[in-house]
Amino acid sequence: MGLALIELATLMNIQDETQPDPTHPLSGQIMSGAEILVQVLADEGVTTVFGYSGGAILPTYDAVFRYNEEHAAGGVEPMPLVVPANEQGAGFMAAGYARASGRVGVVIVTSGPGATNCVTPVRDCMADSIPIVIICGQVPTGAIGTDAFQEAPVTAIMGAVAKHVLLVTDPEQLEANVRTAFEIARTGRPGPVVVDVPKDVQNWEGPFRGEGRLAIPGYRQRLEAVQGNTLSEERCAEFFAMLGESKRPLIYAGGGVIKANGSPGLRALAETFEIPVVTTLMGLGCMDTTRPLSLHMLGMHGTAYANYAVDDCDLLIAMGARFDDRVAGVPAAFAAKARRVLHFDIDPSEISKVKRADWHYVGPMQPALDALVAHGSSMGFSGDFSDWHDETANLKSTYALNYDRESELVQPHYVLETMNRITGGEAIVSTGVGQHQMWAAQYCDFREPRLWLTSGSMGTMGFGLPAAIGAQFACPDKLVIDVDGDGSMRMNLGELETVTTYDLPIKVMVLNNYGDGMVMQWQRLFFKGRLSGSDKSLHKKDFVKGAEADGFPWAKRLDRKEDVPRILEEFLGFEGPAFLEVIIDKEAGVYPMVGPGLSYRDMITGDFIPNRYGAEEPEEPDASEMF
Repeated sequence: MGLALIELATLMNIQDETQPDPTHPLSGQIMSGAEILVQVLADEGVTTVFGYSGGAILPTYDAVFRYNEEHAAGGVEPMPLVVPANEQGAGFMAAGYARASGRVGVVIVTSGPGATNCVTPVRDCMADSIPIVIICGQVPTGAIGTDAFQEAPVTAIMGAVAKHVLLVTDPEQLEANVRTAFEIARTGRPGPVVVDVPKDVQNWEGPFRGEGRLAIPGYRQRLEAVQGNTLSEERCAEFFAMLGESKRPLIYAGGGVIKANGSPGLRALAETFEIPVVTTLMGLGCMDTTRPLSLHMLGMHGTAYANYAVDDCDLLIAMGARFDDRVAGVPAAFAAKARRVLHFDIDPSEISKVKRADWHYVGPMQPALDALVAHGSSMGFSGDFSDWHDETANLKSTYALNYDRESELVQPHYVLETMNRITGGEAIVSTGVGQHQMWAAQYCDFREPRLWLTSGSMGTMGFGLPAAIGAQFACPDKLVIDVDGDGSMRMNLGELETVTTYDLPIKVMVLNNYGDGMVMQWQRLFFKGRLSGSDKSLHKKDFVKGAEADGFPWAKRLDRKEDVPRILEEFLGFEGPAFLEVIIDKEAGVYPMVGPGLSYRDMITGDFIPNRYGAEEPEEPDASEMF
């Protein structure tokens, strides 16, 4: 729902909406504020907490310790507290946990720098609609505003980047605040919620109620209006009437499909009525990328055949996607041949925000898709899309991804192509941000949703490794691979030790081109090869020795093309933590590429992918164009 208000308990004077729950086994028991907070986390189903301690949060850390000690079963803690090297790492771990599991990730940090170090993860989660709850310690209530030791104005700072912020100054409302935080984080359009808890509130003692939420009628009314929407038979008939008029329909699916757990419905709709699918970077996995109807990723670094299909379609069905600048750089030219645009989303503000929708639905996605499939099946709908299928198959064949396969240097495309052959599209893959991120998106398959974890809208370097840690805690039985770049890896390098401290079988791969590869690619294309500040990265860093120093039992360097298959088999098959540095061709580029503010007709396909429009060399962008 995009709510970004600051709730100050002292100003709102809001009472709980419900009475104490007499059925809760702990209702009425006297607890400290910290114990109440931890018990609410348990009631919300939290299984892992990420965070770093400090003076203002010590009461809560002690309560977590005692809760785990009292409720351990067979030596297994019910709510392990995972300690990163830095609070930013904790935020990205919670994000990785949430992205991989679909549950709310939880972070507990101290006041001041502990809280401010979480600003980037909070904004990252807001931009990608990821549900996390961050609990920050704060100086005692009476000291707020005095510039006390390790005080920061969390509500002011986080209010600009979070879905919601709550400052708890009334200890009797602590329980209601924390429960409400989870409600807001996971409902509507998911997002990060921050709860600022002063130390005296944590130390307060009073009765545990077992129930209670804040009265936030405006939010709940807006939510109910959206959640209560359904697709009527009449509206389903409208949808199929437009589909029936189409000869070249295309589904454009975004990350909202995955957040809404709408992948089964999307797949059923596409497969039942034989509609090809393109996905955004965040939507990878909502459609099995190995299926014939999948055209993989569209956009700035999407496949050429996906982008050409968008140019050719006559009906665009957008689902959980927002027509962002990385996809629709020139909105008027995006899907310009489409006679109609149909838009499904949970957030009404997204409808016609960038591209005008001729028909739209705002509400829960999976029930709507179920209704469409049922309606179309009952009416025996059968569109004649055979020519379109032939065209998209030809696009996939003619404009397939490709690279310099004859080079003696290690090409990153080949490395990821080989990795994908071994994993079969069933591993969880996280990434940092840059060239390696796009190569992984292009050359990896994703058979299911929640296997692809990356920082999309914010494009935050340093995301990959901590996100992989969070994903491994969320999905301990899955193979988790962090595909990183040398620049992104150094952003949160300290989390290598976190991997081995908790003996996580994560596979960390660094594609090392000794510089900020994506920036260098742009500088070569748009700034006449002036590598200003981008070739500085870690020329002397021995990543393998660093990984060994952090306790990785398997750590190797790969720098010969002929060794790629063998080393990758060893790397991915190792039972514990494994680290692989791959020395790749410094000149390797990410293609296709659509420059900022350009249409797909201007797509640069490089030397190894055909270009049906014959795009010329790009001009230097002016100062108003974005990266």
